[in-house]
Amino acid sequence: MEVRTLQGIGVSAGSAYAPTVVVAPPVTAPADEPAPVDADAELVRVKAAFEQVAADLDARAARADKTAAQILTATALIARDKGLHKAAGKHLAAGSGPATSVHRAVEEYAAQFEALGDYFAERVTDLRDVGSRTIAAVLGVPAPGVPTLTAPSVVIALDLAPADTAVLDRDLVAGIVTQEGGRNSHTVILAAQMGIPAVVHCADALSIEPGTPVSIDGDSGAVVANPSAESVAALADRDSKRATLLSATSGPGKTSDGHAVGLLANIGGVDDAVAAGAQDLEGVGLFRTEFVFLSAKTAPTLEEQTDIYTRVFQPFGTDRRIVVRTLDAGADKPLAFADLGAEDNPALGRRGLRLSQARPELLETQLKALAAAASATGADIRVMAPMVATVEEAQWFADQVAAAGLPKSGVMIEVPAAALGARHVLAPVDFGSLGTNDLAQYTMAADRMQGALSDLLDPWQPAVLNVIKAACAGAAELGKPIGVCGESGGDPLMALVLTGLGVSSLSMAPSKVPAVRFALSRHSLEACQRLAESAVSAATAVAAREAVLGAADPQLQALLT
Repeated sequence: MEVRTLQGIGVSAGSAYAPTVVVAPPVTAPADEPAPVDADAELVRVKAAFEQVAADLDARAARADKTAAQILTATALIARDKGLHKAAGKHLAAGSGPATSVHRAVEEYAAQFEALGDYFAERVTDLRDVGSRTIAAVLGVPAPGVPTLTAPSVVIALDLAPADTAVLDRDLVAGIVTQEGGRNSHTVILAAQMGIPAVVHCADALSIEPGTPVSIDGDSGAVVANPSAESVAALADRDSKRATLLSATSGPGKTSDGHAVGLLANIGGVDDAVAAGAQDLEGVGLFRTEFVFLSAKTAPTLEEQTDIYTRVFQPFGTDRRIVVRTLDAGADKPLAFADLGAEDNPALGRRGLRLSQARPELLETQLKALAAAASATGADIRVMAPMVATVEEAQWFADQVAAAGLPKSGVMIEVPAAALGARHVLAPVDFGSLGTNDLAQYTMAADRMQGALSDLLDPWQPAVLNVIKAACAGAAELGKPIGVCGESGGDPLMALVLTGLGVSSLSMAPSKVPAVRFALSRHSLEACQRLAESAVSAATAVAAREAVLGAADPQLQALLT
């Protein structure tokens, strides 16, 4: 049997070895589909097919956990989008068959989403999945998706839609490989949450025949078809040693010489909070409150928000911090009740705090609800604003937080302007938090949802690290703490660099905390500072990571290689 090694991007740690199962391809419209005899009648049938898909997504959401359910519910809204139905009707009236009309309407929307970028571009996979499922319903054929599994398998797909990822049986899905997709896709979010090793953007993955035994390395991104028994054993041995090492660490994060580095969780709702609250971590570094808003047709009321926030805060008691990000939405994350109109470039438009300034009543209600929930629970909450670029914006937000009676305000540092001007931007507030995902995309001028640009979006890019260094220097000048709540914080090697640059806390998926805690415990603050300097002075992202890995503690090297 020929041994083949393919390379992708490792996005969910750990290894797997199992035969492959290939996801059924999308259902397409027949090339020779005849024109409709009665376009109006066919539109009724097409709308019914869209609703069938939406109802199926709702049913899947009811069986999924909170994060997956939110994604599926948002995808169901796509299937119910009246504009999409109208576009299909236009093509029906022009003489296209029903399946062809759905396809053309979906592709028109997909082109618009891709042009808009950011959150919209992220939803293109979801949109096309809705289209494929609707075409299947129109044609009366089985919907695409993961076949029924009877034994542990590695699932291979062109890309994996949330509707499939959210209901994967984690006892039977050993690993996930996609030929397309980027670091921040829904597949990545859900795979990491479920603890399934995953590799994305793996060229030629679909050339692997179904049933072929493969090994995947969710750390390095290597996918090996027909691997040797020795290589499989080596990966299993690494995972076993990793589990042993990580089980020996516990408690607050700190370097080997006692320098404290807070280890916190990223959460998106009540279920996430309950799960994170039961784990050995120091609180929450990012509560994404937009999940409360994105699937709502009307603005959530004060009472509704207070109830949700109270249930999120309760698992952390009164002694663990909860950093809350206010509504991060706008043109790139559209809200039915806060439409500011079309924008040519929404990724650079009125999103985050800019939306709050345009619609201050949304922020006012949210802050009142947060204050009420904090009062009810005694929670230690700190509130931060997204998409802050200037000191004037930071001051405006700090004033709103103080007026609501909340004790601590902060700002997200996710645009280069805020990082380079941190000594001014952080002056009116109590803390800063680096959103490294957006900071990388704005620094490198590369859409973070475009898998083809993954090299530019590598968190080890020296330019991005130097921007982070500038932000940390500005925070240090003011004596203000600055954390990280982007994906970089969950990388054990990167955690050392960030600590060396001056970051005081790291927030991540809870499953990543033990490895980061271990990495910190093996290095002094001075060692972290040396590693940081080698990374920021490197010429390339690859060189930066190799320099840090080569100088890291041998036990950490063994954990990661």
